[in-house]
Amino acid sequence: MNHVVWRSQPELRNPVLVLAFEGWNDAGDAATTALDYVAHRYDADVLATIDPESFFDFSSNRPMVRLREGNTRSIEWPEVSFSLLETQGDRDVVVLSGPEPRLRWRTFCEQIVDVVTRLDVTMAISLGALLAEVHHAKPVSVFGASADATLTDKLDLRPSTYAGPTGIVGVLQDALQRGGIPTMSLWASVPTYVPSSTSPKAALALVERLSSVLGLTLTAADLKNAATRYERQIDDLLDDDDELADYAQQILLASVDEPEVVEAPRPLPMEDVDGEALIEDLEQFLRDQP
Repeated sequence: MNHVVWRSQPELRNPVLVLAFEGWNDAGDAATTALDYVAHRYDADVLATIDPESFFDFSSNRPMVRLREGNTRSIEWPEVSFSLLETQGDRDVVVLSGPEPRLRWRTFCEQIVDVVTRLDVTMAISLGALLAEVHHAKPVSVFGASADATLTDKLDLRPSTYAGPTGIVGVLQDALQRGGIPTMSLWASVPTYVPSSTSPKAALALVERLSSVLGLTLTAADLKNAATRYERQIDDLLDDDDELADYAQQILLASVDEPEVVEAPRPLPMEDVDGEALIEDLEQFLRDQP
Protein backbone atom coordinates (compact mmCIF):
# COMPACT_ATOMS: atom_id res chain seq x y z
CA MET A 1 0.00 0.00 0.00
CA ASN A 2 1.31 3.43 -0.95
CA HIS A 3 1.21 5.94 1.93
CA VAL A 4 2.85 8.81 0.02
CA VAL A 5 0.79 11.76 -1.17
CA TRP A 6 2.55 13.56 -4.04
CA ARG A 7 2.05 17.27 -4.73
CA SER A 8 4.65 17.59 -7.48
CA GLN A 9 7.42 15.43 -8.90
CA PRO A 10 9.85 17.67 -10.80
CA GLU A 11 13.05 16.58 -12.50
CA LEU A 12 15.91 17.35 -10.13
CA ARG A 13 19.61 18.04 -10.60
CA ASN A 14 21.80 15.45 -8.85
CA PRO A 15 19.68 15.79 -5.69
CA VAL A 16 20.83 15.16 -2.13
CA LEU A 17 18.43 14.34 0.71
CA VAL A 18 18.87 15.96 4.15
CA LEU A 19 16.75 14.54 6.96
CA ALA A 20 16.02 15.01 10.65
CA PHE A 21 13.31 13.70 12.97
CA GLU A 22 11.90 15.02 16.20
CA GLY A 23 12.38 12.70 19.15
CA TRP A 24 15.02 10.28 20.29
CA ASN A 25 17.89 11.39 18.04
CA ASP A 26 17.23 15.11 18.53
CA ALA A 27 18.71 16.25 21.85
CA GLY A 28 17.98 19.91 22.50
CA ASP A 29 15.83 19.94 19.32
CA ALA A 30 19.09 20.81 17.59
CA ALA A 31 18.74 18.66 14.46
CA THR A 32 15.17 19.65 13.63
CA THR A 33 15.85 23.31 14.48
CA ALA A 34 18.82 23.28 12.10
CA LEU A 35 16.85 21.66 9.28
CA ASP A 36 13.84 23.94 9.79
CA TYR A 37 16.17 26.94 9.69
CA VAL A 38 17.74 25.89 6.39
CA ALA A 39 14.34 25.04 4.90
CA HIS A 40 12.94 28.44 5.88
CA ARG A 41 15.93 30.33 4.49
CA TYR A 42 15.66 28.56 1.14
CA ASP A 43 11.85 28.77 0.81
CA ALA A 44 11.16 25.04 0.91
CA ASP A 45 8.33 23.88 -1.35
CA VAL A 46 6.56 20.64 -0.32
CA LEU A 47 6.89 17.82 -2.85
CA ALA A 48 5.21 15.00 -0.96
CA THR A 49 3.90 13.96 2.45
CA ILE A 50 3.48 10.62 4.19
CA ASP A 51 -0.03 9.85 5.41
CA PRO A 52 0.39 9.61 9.21
CA GLU A 53 -2.56 7.24 9.82
CA SER A 54 -0.52 4.01 9.75
CA PHE A 55 2.61 5.23 11.53
CA PHE A 56 1.63 7.42 14.48
CA ASP A 57 -0.09 6.86 17.79
CA PHE A 58 -2.25 9.96 17.92
CA SER A 59 -2.59 9.71 21.69
CA SER A 60 1.17 10.40 21.83
CA ASN A 61 1.55 12.67 18.76
CA ARG A 62 -1.73 14.51 19.09
CA PRO A 63 -3.26 16.46 16.20
CA MET A 64 -3.63 20.20 16.77
CA VAL A 65 -6.72 22.36 16.41
CA ARG A 66 -5.98 25.61 14.56
CA LEU A 67 -8.10 28.69 14.02
CA ARG A 68 -8.09 30.10 10.49
CA GLU A 69 -9.00 33.75 10.00
CA GLY A 70 -10.16 33.96 13.59
CA ASN A 71 -13.13 31.59 13.46
CA THR A 72 -12.56 28.64 11.12
CA ARG A 73 -11.32 25.55 12.93
CA SER A 74 -9.10 22.97 11.25
CA ILE A 75 -7.15 19.90 12.37
CA GLU A 76 -3.41 19.65 11.72
CA TRP A 77 -2.14 16.08 11.86
CA PRO A 78 1.46 15.06 12.57
CA GLU A 79 3.20 15.30 9.21
CA VAL A 80 6.33 13.91 7.64
CA SER A 81 7.13 15.85 4.49
CA PHE A 82 9.61 16.05 1.61
CA SER A 83 10.40 19.59 0.47
CA LEU A 84 12.59 21.06 -2.27
CA LEU A 85 14.92 23.94 -1.38
CA GLU A 86 15.44 26.84 -3.78
CA THR A 87 19.24 26.87 -3.66
CA GLN A 88 21.50 28.39 -6.29
CA GLY A 89 24.01 25.56 -6.32
CA ASP A 90 24.68 22.93 -8.97
CA ARG A 91 22.57 20.29 -7.22
CA ASP A 92 19.09 20.25 -5.70
CA VAL A 93 18.48 19.71 -2.00
CA VAL A 94 15.43 17.82 -0.71
CA VAL A 95 14.67 17.92 3.02
CA LEU A 96 12.75 15.26 4.93
CA SER A 97 11.42 16.20 8.35
CA GLY A 98 8.75 15.38 10.89
CA PRO A 99 8.15 13.55 14.17
CA GLU A 100 9.68 10.13 14.75
CA PRO A 101 6.93 7.60 13.96
CA ARG A 102 5.71 5.20 16.64
CA LEU A 103 4.55 2.31 14.43
CA ARG A 104 5.56 0.15 11.45
CA TRP A 105 9.07 1.51 11.00
CA ARG A 106 10.02 -0.92 8.23
CA THR A 107 7.00 0.03 6.13
CA PHE A 108 7.64 3.71 6.88
CA CYS A 109 11.23 3.42 5.65
CA GLU A 110 10.10 1.55 2.54
CA GLN A 111 7.91 4.54 1.67
CA ILE A 112 10.85 6.90 2.05
CA VAL A 113 13.17 4.74 -0.03
CA ASP A 114 10.52 4.67 -2.77
CA VAL A 115 10.30 8.48 -2.80
CA VAL A 116 14.08 8.84 -2.80
CA THR A 117 14.37 6.39 -5.69
CA ARG A 118 11.73 8.23 -7.73
CA LEU A 119 13.55 11.53 -7.17
CA ASP A 120 16.91 9.98 -8.19
CA VAL A 121 18.55 11.08 -4.94
CA THR A 122 22.30 10.43 -5.06
CA MET A 123 23.17 10.85 -1.37
CA ALA A 124 21.40 11.18 2.00
CA ILE A 125 22.60 13.22 4.99
CA SER A 126 20.98 12.73 8.39
CA LEU A 127 21.20 15.29 11.18
CA GLY A 128 21.18 14.27 14.82
CA ALA A 129 22.04 15.56 18.27
CA LEU A 130 23.17 13.64 21.32
CA LEU A 131 23.78 14.31 24.98
CA ALA A 132 27.49 14.35 25.77
CA GLU A 133 29.90 15.36 28.49
CA VAL A 134 30.45 18.87 27.10
CA HIS A 135 30.29 22.35 28.64
CA HIS A 136 27.74 24.85 27.34
CA ALA A 137 30.36 27.59 26.81
CA LYS A 138 32.71 25.47 24.69
CA PRO A 139 32.43 25.28 20.90
CA VAL A 140 29.94 22.64 19.80
CA SER A 141 31.53 19.53 18.35
CA VAL A 142 29.92 18.18 15.17
CA PHE A 143 31.00 14.72 14.10
CA GLY A 144 30.49 13.20 10.69
CA ALA A 145 30.17 9.45 10.21
CA SER A 146 29.42 7.15 7.30
CA ALA A 147 29.49 3.48 6.41
CA ASP A 148 30.33 4.43 2.81
CA ALA A 149 34.07 4.29 2.17
CA THR A 150 33.92 6.80 -0.70
CA LEU A 151 32.14 9.42 1.42
CA THR A 152 34.42 8.72 4.37
CA ASP A 153 37.50 9.54 2.28
CA LYS A 154 35.98 12.42 0.30
CA LEU A 155 34.47 14.31 3.25
CA ASP A 156 36.98 13.37 5.98
CA LEU A 157 34.42 11.39 7.98
CA ARG A 158 34.90 8.54 10.39
CA PRO A 159 33.49 5.03 9.94
CA SER A 160 30.37 4.46 12.02
CA THR A 161 31.23 2.17 14.96
CA TYR A 162 28.09 2.56 17.07
CA ALA A 163 26.39 -0.62 18.35
CA GLY A 164 23.25 -0.46 20.49
CA PRO A 165 19.66 0.80 20.48
CA THR A 166 18.76 3.09 17.60
CA GLY A 167 16.03 5.47 16.50
CA ILE A 168 14.31 5.99 13.17
CA VAL A 169 17.44 7.72 11.84
CA GLY A 170 19.50 4.56 12.23
CA VAL A 171 16.80 2.32 10.77
CA LEU A 172 16.27 4.66 7.80
CA GLN A 173 20.00 4.91 7.10
CA ASP A 174 20.16 1.12 6.91
CA ALA A 175 17.19 1.02 4.54
CA LEU A 176 18.70 3.70 2.30
CA GLN A 177 22.06 1.94 2.18
CA ARG A 178 20.38 -1.34 1.24
CA GLY A 179 18.54 0.62 -1.46
CA GLY A 180 21.86 1.74 -2.94
CA ILE A 181 21.85 5.31 -1.57
CA PRO A 182 25.15 6.41 0.08
CA THR A 183 24.47 7.93 3.52
CA MET A 184 26.31 10.03 6.06
CA SER A 185 25.32 11.57 9.37
CA LEU A 186 26.23 14.75 11.21
CA TRP A 187 25.89 14.77 15.00
CA ALA A 188 26.06 17.75 17.36
CA SER A 189 26.81 17.50 21.08
CA VAL A 190 24.41 18.97 23.67
CA PRO A 191 25.37 19.29 27.37
CA THR A 192 23.93 16.55 29.57
CA TYR A 193 22.82 19.13 32.13
CA VAL A 194 20.56 20.89 29.59
CA PRO A 195 18.81 17.82 28.17
CA SER A 196 15.44 19.19 27.07
CA SER A 197 15.87 22.93 26.47
CA THR A 198 16.21 23.89 22.81
CA SER A 199 19.86 24.47 21.91
CA PRO A 200 20.29 27.10 19.17
CA LYS A 201 24.04 26.76 19.68
CA ALA A 202 24.04 23.09 18.62
CA ALA A 203 21.61 23.89 15.80
CA LEU A 204 23.97 26.60 14.55
CA ALA A 205 26.89 24.17 14.54
CA LEU A 206 24.88 21.71 12.44
CA VAL A 207 23.81 24.45 10.01
CA GLU A 208 27.41 25.55 9.53
CA ARG A 209 28.70 22.01 8.97
CA LEU A 210 25.84 21.13 6.62
CA SER A 211 26.38 24.36 4.66
CA SER A 212 30.03 23.41 4.25
CA VAL A 213 29.19 19.92 2.98
CA LEU A 214 26.56 21.19 0.52
CA GLY A 215 28.36 24.37 -0.52
CA LEU A 216 25.54 26.61 0.74
CA THR A 217 26.00 30.22 1.84
CA LEU A 218 24.23 31.01 5.11
CA THR A 219 25.30 33.75 7.50
CA ALA A 220 22.83 32.53 10.17
CA ALA A 221 23.11 35.80 12.10
CA ASP A 222 19.84 35.26 13.96
CA LEU A 223 20.90 31.76 15.04
CA LYS A 224 24.20 33.18 16.25
CA ASN A 225 22.35 35.77 18.32
CA ALA A 226 20.11 33.07 19.77
CA ALA A 227 23.16 30.94 20.62
CA THR A 228 24.74 33.90 22.45
CA ARG A 229 21.55 34.44 24.46
CA TYR A 230 21.43 30.72 25.26
CA GLU A 231 24.94 30.83 26.70
CA ARG A 232 24.21 34.02 28.64
CA GLN A 233 21.07 32.59 30.23
CA ILE A 234 22.92 29.53 31.46
CA ASP A 235 25.81 31.69 32.69
CA ASP A 236 23.36 33.81 34.70
CA LEU A 237 21.99 30.71 36.38
CA LEU A 238 25.46 29.45 37.21
CA ASP A 239 26.27 32.80 38.83
CA ASP A 240 23.28 32.36 41.14
CA ASP A 241 23.66 28.66 41.92
CA ASP A 242 26.98 27.53 43.40
CA GLU A 243 26.04 23.85 43.29
CA LEU A 244 25.14 23.97 39.61
CA ALA A 245 28.27 26.00 38.89
CA ASP A 246 30.41 23.33 40.57
CA TYR A 247 28.68 20.65 38.54
CA ALA A 248 29.27 22.51 35.26
CA GLN A 249 32.90 23.06 36.26
CA GLN A 250 33.32 19.31 36.73
CA ILE A 251 32.07 18.84 33.17
CA LEU A 252 34.47 21.50 31.90
CA LEU A 253 37.50 19.98 33.63
CA ALA A 254 36.62 16.45 32.55
CA SER A 255 35.69 17.31 28.95
CA VAL A 256 37.81 16.17 26.02
CA ASP A 257 38.15 17.62 22.55
CA GLU A 258 36.35 14.73 20.87
CA PRO A 259 33.76 13.03 23.10
CA GLU A 260 32.62 9.63 21.96
CA VAL A 261 29.86 9.75 19.35
CA VAL A 262 26.80 7.72 20.26
CA GLU A 263 23.27 7.59 18.90
CA ALA A 264 21.42 7.25 22.17
CA PRO A 265 21.68 9.98 24.84
CA ARG A 266 23.80 8.66 27.68
CA PRO A 267 23.54 9.94 31.25
CA LEU A 268 26.44 11.58 33.03
CA PRO A 269 27.37 9.99 36.40
CA MET A 270 26.09 12.35 39.06
CA GLU A 271 28.15 11.05 42.00
CA ASP A 272 27.13 13.19 44.98
CA VAL A 273 25.44 15.92 42.94
CA ASP A 274 21.63 16.08 42.96
CA GLY A 275 21.45 16.07 39.17
CA GLU A 276 17.67 16.00 38.84
CA ALA A 277 17.27 19.05 41.04
CA LEU A 278 19.95 20.93 39.11
CA ILE A 279 18.32 20.15 35.78
CA GLU A 280 14.92 21.26 37.09
CA ASP A 281 16.46 24.54 38.28
CA LEU A 282 18.09 25.13 34.91
CA GLU A 283 15.00 24.34 32.86
CA GLN A 284 12.80 26.52 35.05
CA PHE A 285 15.28 29.37 34.67
CA LEU A 286 15.27 29.07 30.87
CA ARG A 287 11.46 28.91 30.78
CA ASP A 288 11.27 32.14 32.77
CA GLN A 289 13.45 34.04 30.31
CA PRO A 290 11.73 36.41 27.82
